[in-house]
Amino acid sequence: MELLIICLSFGILQCNSVGADSIIHIGAIFEENAARDDEVFQLAISDLSLNDDILQSEKITHSIKYIEPNNPFQAVQEACELMTQGILALVTSTGCASASALQSLTDAMHIPHLYVQRNAEGSPRTACQLNPSPDGERYTLAARPPVRLSDVMLTLVGELRWQKFIVFYDSDYDIRGLQVFLDQTSRQGLDVSLQRVDRNISGVFSSLFTSMRTEELNRYRDTLRRAILLLSPRGAQVFIHQAVETNLASKDSHWVFVNEEISDTEIMELAHSSLGRMTVVRQIFPLWKDSSVSCMRNNHRISSLLCDPQEGYLQSLEVSNLYLYDSVLMLANAFYRKLEDRKWHSMASLNCIRKSTKPWNGGWSMLETIQKGRITGLTGIMDFMDNGSNSHVQFEILGTSFSETFGKDIKRLATWDSVHGLNGSLKESRIENGMQGVTVKVVTLLEDPFVMVAENILGQPKRYKGFSIDVLDALAKILGFKYDIYQVADSKYGSQLPNGSWNGMIGELINKKADLAVSAITITPERENVVDFSKRYMDYSVGILHRKPEEKINIFSLFAPFDLAVWACIAAAIPVVGVLIFLLTRMQMLRSQNPPGAHHTSSMSNSLHSAIWIVYGAFVQQGGDSVVGSVALRIVMGSWWLFTLIVCSSYTANLAAFLTVSRMDNTIRTFQDLARQMDYAYGTVRDSAVYDYFRAKGTNPLEQDSTYAELWRTISKNNGQDFSVSSPSEGIRKAKKGPYAFLWDMAVVEYAALTDDDCTITVAGNSMSSKGYGIAMQHGSPYRDLISQKILELQEKGDLDVLKQKWWPRTGRCDLNSHSNAQPDGRSLKLHSFAGVFCILAAGLLLACLVAALEMWWNSNRCRQEQSKEVTELRARKTEQGEDTATLYFKDPAADASPDLVELQYTQL
Repeated sequence: MELLIICLSFGILQCNSVGADSIIHIGAIFEENAARDDEVFQLAISDLSLNDDILQSEKITHSIKYIEPNNPFQAVQEACELMTQGILALVTSTGCASASALQSLTDAMHIPHLYVQRNAEGSPRTACQLNPSPDGERYTLAARPPVRLSDVMLTLVGELRWQKFIVFYDSDYDIRGLQVFLDQTSRQGLDVSLQRVDRNISGVFSSLFTSMRTEELNRYRDTLRRAILLLSPRGAQVFIHQAVETNLASKDSHWVFVNEEISDTEIMELAHSSLGRMTVVRQIFPLWKDSSVSCMRNNHRISSLLCDPQEGYLQSLEVSNLYLYDSVLMLANAFYRKLEDRKWHSMASLNCIRKSTKPWNGGWSMLETIQKGRITGLTGIMDFMDNGSNSHVQFEILGTSFSETFGKDIKRLATWDSVHGLNGSLKESRIENGMQGVTVKVVTLLEDPFVMVAENILGQPKRYKGFSIDVLDALAKILGFKYDIYQVADSKYGSQLPNGSWNGMIGELINKKADLAVSAITITPERENVVDFSKRYMDYSVGILHRKPEEKINIFSLFAPFDLAVWACIAAAIPVVGVLIFLLTRMQMLRSQNPPGAHHTSSMSNSLHSAIWIVYGAFVQQGGDSVVGSVALRIVMGSWWLFTLIVCSSYTANLAAFLTVSRMDNTIRTFQDLARQMDYAYGTVRDSAVYDYFRAKGTNPLEQDSTYAELWRTISKNNGQDFSVSSPSEGIRKAKKGPYAFLWDMAVVEYAALTDDDCTITVAGNSMSSKGYGIAMQHGSPYRDLISQKILELQEKGDLDVLKQKWWPRTGRCDLNSHSNAQPDGRSLKLHSFAGVFCILAAGLLLACLVAALEMWWNSNRCRQEQSKEVTELRARKTEQGEDTATLYFKDPAADASPDLVELQYTQL
């Protein structure tokens, strides 16, 4: 199969076959004053070269062309020179004039053109007026979204309820970009003034004092109280400084600075130089909170310089630099799809000068592949609409009020995006008397013990109780507000949906249906991007709910120190040694020529069972008083005594260790214990914050601890259907019934364990956490600071601890630590540990009684047989003597004294 070569130029891409591998030649066209474009472009090429997931065997080379700013002729010349090498795509980072010329060229040659618009000297952008395509097929794709500053300004003016204001714009700003804004404000009947600001900003204010009379200057000062600045960050700083110095600005002035690009440092400088309220509008990009994916874009690892904010390099880049990086990534993904589908259109060199040159026949197919692509890059999601523009853009609105210390409390007030518009509040209303007399609408969600339904009086509104309700009541009492509370319809806390909207309580706040959200809602970075949170009133952590371990009773635990094989060998050794001793004893007796029945000085019995008994006595360390004369017997007995010493010592030590370990609590205490054990299945609520937490930790390649990877494999098995549950109540019920560990909020599972009817469940886990529960509010809510302040006061006075003790009592009916904390008598051994010993003793006693009964029966039976034999012999003798009767006398064998004479009259038949 013929190998294809892709050539991208940022410019141009050239494709040639060079044997086994493909070569991607990437060119670039930059303006000479854009030094960062060169750096970011080469960084993107370097990242692609080090990655095999997008372009696997393809080799990447690049060349760069520079043009003067706003020089369309030079831009066309450089593009034509690159086209002679074979062009697959053209990407440019220029101003509007050069972009318009390059658009005409690429439309004529059917070359896909990715265009990144640059700012002019830091001034706000205006929309480029590109030429219409002659045949309706536009080959230019706007990688940077269209200018939406007019839409944002219209939203701000409406939210702030301005009726009269002035717009200052930079001399480099194209006033045509305000046409839509001015038309809309005119329809609304607003009084809008425009004033151009020259580069000599100080001359602007000096000319005002010389050209205006006092009455006109006062009217101008009144107009200046509400001002929109379409300037560069440096120009806006100088402008505000001059307004303050000339006493044209007042304490109730409100400055709105609108520019897509402004750094945090420049915002702080603006706030310090301003007098009055400052609002800043700038473009933002999604923040990657998860460290495992912060450097990954479409399975492509980017440089840490661009993904790690701590490097500081990312903050120094312009917005156009970021779109440049994503444009290279977008083209690389498009070419990969073309090669994968094997629908590549090879092309010859194109000559822009020749009239006979035909456009590239594969251009439209390549353009469709690019336009249908979708990536997630440094700027977020990049894809193209039917009109060839990237529509994904988001702004943040930062501000400070005149009552605050400027430069020390700049915070995000709201966000604006092209889909949902404004999210937050910019109203200037202040709360002079706290929240006295205010009625707020509160949305909640049932979660024991934070929010529960209380017993209601018939016909009365539904009432609620719980820890969060107690906190809300305490705040209402202190601040003097009232509240109307209702439950969220979908019973969810709030998560972002694929279309960008939010559900649950967070969605209620975003849609301004509620003022506060109160329940067991955790403070997360994703939620803080769209709503405000109070200070946390309780810490948050993940707990493990499971049944208390049942104590296993083994009455024969005394056999546990040795294995069955060891016991069998010991049992076999006793008779073997006994037989050997018996043989050696008999041999000694034969050598000394003593008859077997003679009495010896040694108490070592010459019978086999006596020898075995002596061996057993030595084994149980009861010893013996025999004097062993034979050297062989001494060696045997010495070896046996050494053997018994070692065995008994080992048994004693191992038995003590076994009984100690058996009394230790072997329950689950940490996530590591849970991951290592095999007795408990475990899971959490599917598609919850805890589920996402374990997913992030378990799939993070930078995570050093493999515990979370093991936990995630079990939790997510079969997409969470095997072990995870659909609701917290289901997980709690499952943990009560069998060997199942439920992972959920520590506060919720602790309450479930404390209020369990049978006290059969307990909680484990780490109580330390950087997260917490808070009260959620709308973005820019005027209640946030007041509520946060009162929560801190409740914490300082200890009122929150009292409320916690009310719902999580430590001395209640169920003690969560009863299974792990030993009682004063818990160190002593229980009866069941020695039940086996008593069973053996009882068995021995019963066996002894049984043997004694058998011996008595045997002896009495043998005596009767002997007496019968004697009577028969005596009768025979009397018969021989001719006597018919005989009187027999015999001694009772059971008598110890004089014999009892028994007369037996025998009559011969």
